[in-house]
Amino acid sequence: MLLDDDGAVIDPSATETAVLALIPAAEPAVGKHRRALDPTTAAGVPAHVTVLYPFVPPAEVTTTTVATLRAAVSPVAPFACRFTGTGWFGEDLLWLAPTPADPFAELTRRVWRSFPEQVPYGGEHEPHPHLTVGYGSHASLEALRAAEAELRPSLPVEAAVDRLHLLAGARAPDSWRVVAELPLAGIA
Repeated sequence: MLLDDDGAVIDPSATETAVLALIPAAEPAVGKHRRALDPTTAAGVPAHVTVLYPFVPPAEVTTTTVATLRAAVSPVAPFACRFTGTGWFGEDLLWLAPTPADPFAELTRRVWRSFPEQVPYGGEHEPHPHLTVGYGSHASLEALRAAEAELRPSLPVEAAVDRLHLLAGARAPDSWRVVAELPLAGIA
């Protein structure tokens, strides 16, 4: 059963979970584009860099799951990053590139090592730190290119990452919610 830190039921309608580094500093630059080009935005997922998705099925998330996540990420120190340019996965996905990317990759490795059955992106592709702006499956290539051109002058975006978040939701409007905060403490 999906539980919060006090053992209360979160949302029994949740069908998915994800471990994300939320990037609120990017919202002014990407928010308008994500609302038009990324269907996860309507589901309630804010601008983020994915650390591990899909994560544990919601029915299996417990306070022990959250404690294990916290232990996995707490040795990583908070860090600053910049999103200085755009990138593409083929012509299907427009994204912002974080610099440095290594701390995000390290967080993915740590969480995956603690939950080895949760393969990043279900094994469909290798994890590559990025902040998604839009999907070709949701918008035309022309719309994605126009968003990229409009977005570039607002870069770089400066961000500080001092915690990750465990989110749960469904493929339904405004369904995703933060289940737990996972502080980065830099304590080995």
